[in-house]
Amino acid sequence: MKKMGFALMGLALTATLSIAADTHGDKERKEDVARHRAIAAAHEAAAKCLEAGKGEAVCYKELEKACKGIAIGKFCGLKHQH
Repeated sequence: MKKMGFALMGLALTATLSIAADTHGDKERKEDVARHRAIAAAHEAAAKCLEAGKGEAVCYKELEKACKGIAIGKFCGLKHQH
């Protein structure tokens, strides 16, 4: 029974922290918007690079460079199937 109480307390704490983490102030929201726009611009540049006929390796290298510090992973926070 004691283990059940600890489990319920842990669940309640996790839910509380999840709710608290989900609320952003204006500053955080503006930072998120700016980050999404920067990521979108980097992806648009990658699309134009591919349209121009440059190789995938070249375009993905440019994408990786453009996204450094704003998104996770070498595909700038986006990976899709080919």
